[in-house]
Amino acid sequence: MAIALHPSIDHGVKPGSSTFAGGTLRCHCPSHQVVVRVDSQTAHNHACGCSKCWKPAGAKFSIVAVVPRDKVHVVENGNKLHIVDHNAVIQRHACRECGVHMFGRIENKDHPFYGLDFVHTELSSDQGWSAPEFAAFVSSVIEQGTPPSEMGAIRARLKELGLEPYDCLSPPLMDAIATHVAKANGKLAA
Repeated sequence: MAIALHPSIDHGVKPGSSTFAGGTLRCHCPSHQVVVRVDSQTAHNHACGCSKCWKPAGAKFSIVAVVPRDKVHVVENGNKLHIVDHNAVIQRHACRECGVHMFGRIENKDHPFYGLDFVHTELSSDQGWSAPEFAAFVSSVIEQGTPPSEMGAIRARLKELGLEPYDCLSPPLMDAIATHVAKANGKLAA
C-alpha cells in the first residue's frame, strides 16, 4: 500500500484547468461556515511538510498554493477568523471554531512574497484549481513525529506522484526570493 500523504493527492494528482478563474473556500464548521471567495487561479501549488500549515487529520502534508492578495475576499462569517500567530511571517487566518486555516497573508512589505496570499484549495468543491507541482519542506514532517526511517519511502512516493521533493521551496521560488534580496541590496537593478 502506498504511503498516505494527503487525501487530495493519495490517489494521484489531478490536473488543473487553464480556464479556471477561481472559486469558493469553506471552513469545516457544520453551519455558519467561514466562506472565502478567490477570484483567481492559484499558482505554485505544492505539498508542504512544514509544521505551521494546516493539514487535515492524518495528513503528513498540507496542499497550499498562492494567489494575489487582492483576489481573496472573506464573504461570510469573517467575524469567526483569527490570526493563529501574529509573529509568524505568514499570518494564518483560521476559523476560531473548527481551526481550519482559510488563508495566510504576509504583512511585511519587504518580504519577497508580499502581495500573495496562501490558500488551501481542498477547502473548495470547485474543480479546476492548479495541480500541486512539487513538495516543499519535506524533512519537516520528522518534526511532527514521522520516523526518519520513513523518509526514503515518503520521497519516493512524492516522486511517483510527480512532486519533486525539496527541503526548501522549488528552485523558481528560491530564485524569486534571491532576486528580491539582491534588488533590495542593490546587487541587481530594480
